[in-house]
Amino acid sequence: MATTVLVGSTGFVGAYMLSQLLAHPSYSAIYAYARRDLPNPTASTKLFPLQSPSTTEWPAQFPREANPRIFFSALGTTRSAAGGLENQRKIDLDLNYDLARAAKDAGVETYVLISTGGASSASRFPYPAMKGELEDKVKALGFKHCVILRPGLIMGQRQESRPLETVLRRFAGLAKKVSPALTNFWGQEAEIIARAAVKAGVVCLEGKREVGVWEVAQAEIVSLGEEK
Repeated sequence: MATTVLVGSTGFVGAYMLSQLLAHPSYSAIYAYARRDLPNPTASTKLFPLQSPSTTEWPAQFPREANPRIFFSALGTTRSAAGGLENQRKIDLDLNYDLARAAKDAGVETYVLISTGGASSASRFPYPAMKGELEDKVKALGFKHCVILRPGLIMGQRQESRPLETVLRRFAGLAKKVSPALTNFWGQEAEIIARAAVKAGVVCLEGKREVGVWEVAQAEIVSLGEEK
């Protein structure tokens, strides 16, 4: 059993990851960053919140004394929620990287990142370029296992309103009724993405994956997420 750290635990994918980590027998303790109280409906004794409203303090709060073996990041925001691209970069790029570096310094062996399909530091578009830049930087840290999941449209019911995504999800839902395979290559359910991330972490912990970078594309996300 392993101790793990999670950031982004109140987000769309991260909330599913937290519940799955708490229920998974391979994880003995879950340290989860949050700016507000975390849900713990089963009153699990495995959950150790790292709660602080100031995200700038988070890297220094990394629980190195717990000797975590794996770090999951589902951290991300939107340009509108952050108040502009530069503020979004402070979260999606700078904070993510600072936490990854803190994890590496603490001896974490496996790093699992929820990125995005089309991420590339060479992209002309700000969002995939930012995600690609983060990928490049965390790969360079030299984790024993660096797992990068690249989902497409993240499907499911969000709490906040995102009109364009709502339209796309409705279309995806109709397509899925015709054939589930139609959506597997461009959109995945948030819960499936979370399961795939947790499963990928277990695979690495159990030594069933070669050392190095593992880039998990959309079809493989579905395969991992649906695997029993």
